[in-house]
Amino acid sequence: MTQLHNLRLRLLVQQESERIAESQPTDLDLSVVQARCLCWLALLAESHEDQASDAERRGDTEQAMGWFADSMRLRDVIGVVSSIEIPLPDTAGEDGPQAEEDFGPQAA
Repeated sequence: MTQLHNLRLRLLVQQESERIAESQPTDLDLSVVQARCLCWLALLAESHEDQASDAERRGDTEQAMGWFADSMRLRDVIGVVSSIEIPLPDTAGEDGPQAEEDFGPQAA
């Protein structure tokens, strides 16, 4: 069952990365990637919490604790990802490439 969940997660990540690449073919906006990651992480954490509740209702305390621990790890990751400061892209012209004559003499 764990392999099935891992394969499903890999498929979801692959599909999302393809969506990001298609929607941002030339300029990948890291803030969009960060926002999408946070959405996916929140959904995964919520799903794990639901699994923990289901296991608890069934009386499977060990499984419930495992799902709950995973959800807490995901919440920690959400905190880390949300704390990453994405730098704003430089505007063209500021610190842009130097003019060719500024490089000094060139060998022919």
